[in-house]
Amino acid sequence: MPPEDEAGAEYEVVVVGAGIAGLACATALHQAGVRRLLLLDKYDGVRSNGAAVLLYSNGWHALEALGLAHKLKDTYPACYLEKQTNLETGKTKEMLLTGTVDRPGIGVRTVHRKALLKVLAEELPQDSIRFTSKLVSLKSEQASEESPSGFTKLNLDDGSVIRTKVLIGCDGVHSVVAQWLGLSQPADSQRSIVRGLAKFEKGHDFSNELQEYVFKDKRGACVPANDQELYWYIAHDTDPKDLEVTMHPRLIIKQVMGRLAEGFPDKFKHAVSCSDLNTVAWTHMLYRTPWGLFLGWPHRNLITVAGDAFHPIASDLSLGSCMALEDAVILARHVNSYIKNQHGLKDAIEAYVKQRRWRVALLAAWSFLSVWAHHSWSRLGFLGWAVRFLCKKVYNWFVVPRIKETKNYDCRNLNIGG
Repeated sequence: MPPEDEAGAEYEVVVVGAGIAGLACATALHQAGVRRLLLLDKYDGVRSNGAAVLLYSNGWHALEALGLAHKLKDTYPACYLEKQTNLETGKTKEMLLTGTVDRPGIGVRTVHRKALLKVLAEELPQDSIRFTSKLVSLKSEQASEESPSGFTKLNLDDGSVIRTKVLIGCDGVHSVVAQWLGLSQPADSQRSIVRGLAKFEKGHDFSNELQEYVFKDKRGACVPANDQELYWYIAHDTDPKDLEVTMHPRLIIKQVMGRLAEGFPDKFKHAVSCSDLNTVAWTHMLYRTPWGLFLGWPHRNLITVAGDAFHPIASDLSLGSCMALEDAVILARHVNSYIKNQHGLKDAIEAYVKQRRWRVALLAAWSFLSVWAHHSWSRLGFLGWAVRFLCKKVYNWFVVPRIKETKNYDCRNLNIGG
């Protein structure tokens, strides 16, 4: 049973989920002036598993807005060149990650996931994070004279009860908060992604560039994190047999080497074979449809969502972490405006959702087309080939330039002064 002083505790804001989205939202809100804040997470500490995340300009700008980019800048150098090689035709396209005059880019950085989580967590007071606390259910209580907007009652798996004015769900793809809001269930993309971090004690000879490979339904990439580590991934059509190996890193590596990396350069395969098994993960990609984001209602009163709970993106665009960091800055900016000007807090939440909805829905559309363009469609014969050909044409001509614009987006600063 929970201690008596925690039963029915009240907070201004509760954030559920201590992943990148949750820690970023809690940090941004703390910087914006929220003091009675609690971050709940079902695990027993900040997670140290996982390989790395790619931080494009949009994610890095968000870290700068949070005042945290300098803590990672020297450890993780930026790379400014992206190459994509079609292994079926042998053609290679190059793209500079420096943006345009109107929307400059600052490259991409490969950051250890645990390092990013640690930097975010260090910004929060120690007593503001409560681990081993899984949200089971929630209930919106009626408004009263003391609380015109009402409270939300949270029931945790240990039997404790928490009440909060504002609830931010950052609890991932299978979000309890998103389900309560009535958002559509994440759909199956029929695609999976394998990721890992290769380690070379004597150093590697990979150039400091993001190298992508496309082969049939496979889309892989590798990029140095530093002189001794290389982040890699392969996205592919899901095979029913995949479920047998997804929880076993050694079997995952064997599957990648024997089937998924077929046709890939030997150098890439060697990197996979040098992976730290603790960083290897196989993820079945789910997504929320663009129309689900356009038509859904991602807030109700003072309850909303961020990160994958809001906009799970089923593709190898590697923008999930960046979009979560954007969410945090923009949410905190609107909440800070409420704190300074004493406008309605409900208006602040509505403004956040209004600003984010179109951007994340458009990215979901680009992601949706990316999935279609890289899916094999072999079961449909000639029709499948035609669908894939058309999707690839649209993707390369229309979607790729817009994804580049998305990566160079600047969410600006928190504007918490004055």
